[in-house]
Amino acid sequence: MNIYSLLNVAVIIALTIISGLGDAKGFLHASNIWREGQVVWPEVGKSSLGFGIGIITYWLIIRYLQRVGVVSPEIQTILWFSATIIGIALLSGRFMTWQRIDQVIAIFVVLGVGWLLFRIGE
Repeated sequence: MNIYSLLNVAVIIALTIISGLGDAKGFLHASNIWREGQVVWPEVGKSSLGFGIGIITYWLIIRYLQRVGVVSPEIQTILWFSATIIGIALLSGRFMTWQRIDQVIAIFVVLGVGWLLFRIGE
């Protein structure tokens, strides 16, 4: 692998983390936009900002993924999905309070979805 390819992979990893964390924040704040039947506008704003960061960086990721030959939407999606679901689990702080068996099952579910998307996205 040459330095150009390594640089592309580094950019993909960095942008995937940013996209996943942005969308994770978007999802976490979206879960709080309704309180007692009323819209909580600060949560709408925070959620929108998170999703905005997430989608813009996702669009950039696709450019770099295509540069290294990853054109399958399934593969592109599993990278985003994995980063987002891990981001939600970590940022919410609740994952660490789950029973160990539930944590293991959650990890296998994410890996299973990744496996299916990888196998189907030939």
